[in-house]
Amino acid sequence: MRNILNQIPKYWLFQLLGWGLFTGINIFFAFSYSLFDRQFIGRLAIYIVVGVIFTHLMRMSIRAVKLLERNTNWQFLGFILFSILFAFVVGALETYISVLAKLEYKEELKLGLLQKMTSNVFTAFVYLFIWNCIYFIYHYVEQSRKNQLDKLKLEALIKSLELKTIKSHINPHFIFNALNSIRALIDEDPTRARQAVTALSNILRSSMFSDQQETITLEKEMNIVKDYLDLELIRFEDRLKLTYEIEDETLDDAVPPMMLQMLVENAIKHGIGKSVGPGEIIISATEREEKLILKVVNTGKLQTSPIQEGFGLHSTSSRLNLIFGNKASFSIHQLTDAMVEAKVEISLI
Repeated sequence: MRNILNQIPKYWLFQLLGWGLFTGINIFFAFSYSLFDRQFIGRLAIYIVVGVIFTHLMRMSIRAVKLLERNTNWQFLGFILFSILFAFVVGALETYISVLAKLEYKEELKLGLLQKMTSNVFTAFVYLFIWNCIYFIYHYVEQSRKNQLDKLKLEALIKSLELKTIKSHINPHFIFNALNSIRALIDEDPTRARQAVTALSNILRSSMFSDQQETITLEKEMNIVKDYLDLELIRFEDRLKLTYEIEDETLDDAVPPMMLQMLVENAIKHGIGKSVGPGEIIISATEREEKLILKVVNTGKLQTSPIQEGFGLHSTSSRLNLIFGNKASFSIHQLTDAMVEAKVEISLI
């Protein structure tokens, strides 16, 4: 039964339901007031047949003039005009058939033809007005629902494109800096240069898979970070001190791929790289109050308007907003006179 109903267009299902309900109500009241006779059956049959035919013709006319594609004022005007026009046709036709088939009620026998037609036209207008109300309201709701779905799809597409754009900047941005490090080692120390190439290969192998996802586990992200820092240790040697403070329970938490690596890269570039003496980077991950808190603390001085200063920090803020919305935040500030702290908070609920 369900398969049969699914094959019937919605329009005809609503037609059957509407006119079936109309028939049922009329029969109920006819039995209630003892009006179920030959005239009643004949007039009801005429009205149903004429009603189904002319409401369908009215729908075809509405679609032919593309009334539903016009603005609200035109739709309302067309709605009234179609109701009036088809009410005259239906009323006149019902009057003609009922007179010809001698199906007039007793009270109608006393009336003239014009009075009968006027009464039938008015009744037809009421029913067609209700039919049009239902038809237009249905299409209005359907169009609103479609517009809402289109809006959601568009927002999802924009979000996806923005994420892809950001990701497309991440790897080239990182590779550029890594290759600069390797280039500096080629003539100075070929052995260390080969080690740097191996480290870069490990990073690219990891990032190649993680770049296809919006989030990865912190454990996988830390593997990328450690490979990156191993490469930087070759360049900075004793000038760079690393400290990891990663709680075990945070390793399964979700983070955007290459995000923490980008913050560490920023710490190297703007902190350690600009420091004359030794520098330190402290990476920590904790869970507090149902939040994952990631911190990258590094030696250095914070520049004015830091979030606007580089792609790395700007992309971190953008990615968190796109993926987690208001459930994540990013901040960076001068922790002490010599240390800068970048902090990411991601809600775990």
